[in-house]
Amino acid sequence: MTRRILVVDDEKDMTRLLKRTLEPELDCSVTMAFSGEMALNILENETFDLMICDIRMAKMDGFELLERTQDDYPDLVVVMITAFGSIDLAVNAMKKGAIDFITKPFDHEEILFRIKKILDQKFDQKNCGGTDQGSDATFGKLSGQSDVMQEVYKKIEMFAESDVTVLITGESGTGKELTAQSIHHLSNRRHKSFLAVNCPTIPEQILESELFGYKKGAFTDATTNRKGLFQEAEKGSIFLDEIGDIGPSIQSKLLRVFQEKEIKPLGETKPLKIDVRIIASTNNNLQKKVITGEFREDFFYRLNVLAIELPPLSARVSDIPIIAEHLVAKHCRKLAKPEKRIAPSLMTRLMEYSWPGNVRELENLLLRGIIYAKSDVITSSDITLIKDKKMLLANAINKTDLTHIAYKNAKEDILTRFNHKYIGAMLAITNGNVTHAAKRCGLERQALQQIMKRFDIDAEAFRC
Repeated sequence: MTRRILVVDDEKDMTRLLKRTLEPELDCSVTMAFSGEMALNILENETFDLMICDIRMAKMDGFELLERTQDDYPDLVVVMITAFGSIDLAVNAMKKGAIDFITKPFDHEEILFRIKKILDQKFDQKNCGGTDQGSDATFGKLSGQSDVMQEVYKKIEMFAESDVTVLITGESGTGKELTAQSIHHLSNRRHKSFLAVNCPTIPEQILESELFGYKKGAFTDATTNRKGLFQEAEKGSIFLDEIGDIGPSIQSKLLRVFQEKEIKPLGETKPLKIDVRIIASTNNNLQKKVITGEFREDFFYRLNVLAIELPPLSARVSDIPIIAEHLVAKHCRKLAKPEKRIAPSLMTRLMEYSWPGNVRELENLLLRGIIYAKSDVITSSDITLIKDKKMLLANAINKTDLTHIAYKNAKEDILTRFNHKYIGAMLAITNGNVTHAAKRCGLERQALQQIMKRFDIDAEAFRC
């Protein structure tokens, strides 16, 4: 079936150029409209697969036309096109529902490639019954069917079509990397690399060489040339996890990457062009960090182009049974264990718990439940829900027979029990990440490491 495109631009020569460009190459039918009003009149009587619309037009501009079509023709895919390209306009267009944004003058081959991709994807979705990722309760690697997650899924689908930077925010353990993976796998870069970088776990002087690479002789141990992660991710996507924790020096170097789409390996004199989709995440309030001077304002605005905020697990309690059952099934397969189910009484407790560590905490807890459960049912006796500091300390005291132990020994025993419970809980929440666990404890990383060393607590035991 011939696909139909409506091109709207008050510059008649541009409209005719697009018709001459698209029709013979894409086997499509192009209808021309020279104003927003004319486009609406045409849409009342005809159906189109795609509308290409200029932003700057007299009377009704492209944004107003986009808004009108979103309400009246929700299945119509819209691409905005303008000679006044800027990030602000791109963001505005995407937020209002446009699937892509192209600047004039456009490259002949580029516009053909991008329009063909959009039409092909729409055709595939029609034949596959939409963009459902498996069931109403799952989307890629994410699970849940609550209203807040449906909004997240919509944004992922919308943002995947563009190469614009995405910033994913949310508490630790809410699924920021899974969200980034979903964006990548729905994009036209899905057949190329997806590389994740956990920024705070790499010392700043090493992070620079990891990201940008280095030339032989750049420093003492640089005996060969080495590609950085940006080069390794060429044509694909790079995920900069917890980018809010990087220092000013790396921020300024990454700002150049965002602005110029180029990197300079250590020891190299000339910059190298790159083609990489950047997705970043943070559990910090970056706007507060900008105010305190900890985060560059210009870098923040380069990052915060398209934003996805992930809700905490406590804000989507109705999703807990779906997520829990999915996680149990997944880990039973991984561990080659017989299929297990969650006891109804335990499921009730899971839904009543506050989940400070979000989905990651739930996953680690259920993993231990699978291992400890003696039958095919995981019960409350197979897991321990984390309590607050006061309760943990009280339990440590109650489990110690103080009447037969000297004060000094009793104190040491209580502290040992408390630290194993409390720090173990924080490491379980953060999947063994000492940096993140220290933040949750309100401690410096080194201070937590000293406590762990004193009480013989091994972070590796909490990594899945």
